[in-house]
Amino acid sequence: MEKLFVFDTTLRDGEQVPGCQLNTIEKIELAKALELMRVDIIECGFPISSPGDFNSIVEISKVITESTICALTRAVDKDIDVAADALHYAKRKRIHTGIGTSDLHIRHKFKSNREDILERAVKCVKYARRFTDDVEFYAEDAGRTENEYLARVIEAVIAAGATVVNIPDTTGYCMPYEYGEKIKYLRENVSNIHKAVISTHCHNDLGMATANTLAGVMNGARQVEVTINGIGERAGNTAMEEVVMAIKSRKDIPVYTDIETRMIARTSRLVSTLMRMPVQPNKAIVGRNAFAHSSGIHQDGVLKNRESYEIIDPADVGVSESTIALTARSGRAALNHHYKRLGVELTNEELDDAYDKFLKLADCKKDINDEDLLVIVGVTRAKQNQKIRLKYLQVVCGKNSVPMATVKLVIDGEVCCATSSGNGPIDASFKAVKSLIHRKINLEEFLVQTITRGSDDVGKVHVQIENKGNIYYGFSANTDIITASVEALVNAVSKIIAI
Repeated sequence: MEKLFVFDTTLRDGEQVPGCQLNTIEKIELAKALELMRVDIIECGFPISSPGDFNSIVEISKVITESTICALTRAVDKDIDVAADALHYAKRKRIHTGIGTSDLHIRHKFKSNREDILERAVKCVKYARRFTDDVEFYAEDAGRTENEYLARVIEAVIAAGATVVNIPDTTGYCMPYEYGEKIKYLRENVSNIHKAVISTHCHNDLGMATANTLAGVMNGARQVEVTINGIGERAGNTAMEEVVMAIKSRKDIPVYTDIETRMIARTSRLVSTLMRMPVQPNKAIVGRNAFAHSSGIHQDGVLKNRESYEIIDPADVGVSESTIALTARSGRAALNHHYKRLGVELTNEELDDAYDKFLKLADCKKDINDEDLLVIVGVTRAKQNQKIRLKYLQVVCGKNSVPMATVKLVIDGEVCCATSSGNGPIDASFKAVKSLIHRKINLEEFLVQTITRGSDDVGKVHVQIENKGNIYYGFSANTDIITASVEALVNAVSKIIAI
């Protein structure tokens, strides 16, 4: 088994997604999370592109001690000078430099020729080696570069001092067999290839990023360039979680990584929150439904033996347990599972009767909650007798003002009130709620969706919270999104103390 180096570019390629820019403090927080995951190389930015990128690399370099810090440049001396300055404090540093090698780039982007590009590639590597022994060369658009010429370039830059050679499928054009053959060709036709690590860098324009990356690994690549949640330019980059878990799940892939997989879900949520980019529910590994089962056949199989329908243990990626979702397709086993969770024991006859009523309700109602289940079996809890509900909410916010929220909750029949400030009206409201419930909860997911259109939109809010290792969900909908958010949180909290 050989080690596969994980090169994370969430802070560089991932941050190029419109609307996902991070400030320096946010970048430092994410870099620390990546280091805790034991990412080998963290590409932190393109320092010459902006003072913000430069400063972020400087500050990240001061706090990261284990992972290698990498900065991107073009094949331009000034770019490399600035990158070297930005990496001054890095304990382990890498300069990532390169140039386009496809005929499309050579003719149209650079208005040059193959020999000139080859010369510039060698020159930039030699110049970068003046500042660090760890230099990575990227052959931009290698996916569409003719293999014989690509091999000439790679052999020349390794001779010039490149320690890693990056073979990017920049436009996501390659098929897996094609990309794998390209890596194999380089291994067999570059005489000094043993002196460098071959790296993959695949984009997802045709949905092939993970498949292409794994094809590269199977043909000898020993570094993968990835992002958390697969974010990145256009359709995104290869998703780290997909590659890492594919390698962990499949014993026929002859490599291993040092990634702490139990931090995957947490880091995915951090990236989603900081970059304000929700993860699609059916996203592999980290989507909300990745370990959710709604089909009765699947639910029964999972409840009997998880491996019947799950090839990954949710705990391996930091998810506490699988979700047995109740829908009109659910079976008796799933329904009985939820009643046991609620502390309700049913005989076979009672379960049959409850299941008939449940199916009728599930055909009419999209979301079946715990209150519905209890009503079905006659365990009613009138709303006024619920242990916790929202009675009053007032929020003050606006430009040049500190967001403040006053919340009144009815808890066990007693009205409790709290006022808190926060980083925005929802944060202030959530802090007020947390101060009243006297339970340690962690907000795992916060998702807002519109139901209607127009300025009077109804917003639906989904929250997921954690308490003592258990996950609870809350939902609400309202034209006032702040009210909907607080009601959803209260809905989730009420399930902790409902029974």
